[in-house]
Amino acid sequence: MLLLVVLLVGSFLVIGGPDDPPAPRPPDGAPRVVVAMGDSTVSGEGAGDYEEGTDGEDGDWCHRSANASIHHTGLTDVVEAVNLACSGAPSAQVGLGDTEQYTEGSQAQRLRAVARDKRVVAIQVAVGANDDPGFSHVLDGCVQAWFDRGKPGCATTNDDWQSKVDKMVTKATRALADIRSVMLDAGYQPTDYALVLQSYAAPVAPGARPELLNLNGCPLRAEDLRWVSETAVPVITEGVRRVAGEADARFLDLSRAGVGREACSRTDPGQEWFARLAVRWSDLQDDDRAGHALQESFHPNAAGHAEFGRCLGEFLRTTDRAAACLPGADGRLHPAPTKF
Repeated sequence: MLLLVVLLVGSFLVIGGPDDPPAPRPPDGAPRVVVAMGDSTVSGEGAGDYEEGTDGEDGDWCHRSANASIHHTGLTDVVEAVNLACSGAPSAQVGLGDTEQYTEGSQAQRLRAVARDKRVVAIQVAVGANDDPGFSHVLDGCVQAWFDRGKPGCATTNDDWQSKVDKMVTKATRALADIRSVMLDAGYQPTDYALVLQSYAAPVAPGARPELLNLNGCPLRAEDLRWVSETAVPVITEGVRRVAGEADARFLDLSRAGVGREACSRTDPGQEWFARLAVRWSDLQDDDRAGHALQESFHPNAAGHAEFGRCLGEFLRTTDRAAACLPGADGRLHPAPTKF
């Protein structure tokens, strides 16, 4: 009998009693906010108008833009968009831990403070491309191959792309688990907010104008354009979809969002949603900035971010678990429900 009592008491202590204090929650009347976390595709890289302190000051190149998609959701019931993303961020810096990106620490730790002081209603996340796939470095390799015809292009040097994406899935899933943990610690249940994991849009495509496949636009080989659009982006999209499923997050597929609007797809760059080869010439004159002079290349521009943000806002107004941002009859992006 005594043993039974001990076991029951021990079980009660492990599970916790009804008088345990609840996790802290935002105060009543706290402002409703949306939050962006992740890498360059949500920080606003390529969209210009960067927040003070994130454009190279003291080594911080996170490039958080006032034009980033999180600022274009059109949600009328939120009062602020909080951008925690950082260009180049790997999953480890998005989640908890000591990993830094451009001098900045854990994004999840910064989310903790936001979630306790404000009412977070949605979190937009883009993560994974800077893990094993190293997508931005792959694109750099594509450009370098254009300069040196003796080198193989990225279409033939990335035959292990699937395995790299498979390794990414574990890391990105862990980052989303950290986000969930932080929100739980702040007193939120999973149903109290929307966690949306978005995939990556193809910045270039085989339909690029031939006269722009040079230093004036997109110095890339035709076969590499095809590989980026038809292999690299679809494979990483399916990897991100798997992450969303494992993390019980909603999934927004942007892989086809830029079709017909990719870099170098139009005569007028103002009609494109991605930056062409972008060189900040003044930075080349500064030793501390020269290494980042091309950082904006092949990222969504301000117009692209505006469309992606609008599609995200429409998606958040639905109850769909998964959708793809696709152009409608009006030429604007709208979320089309898809299977997970």
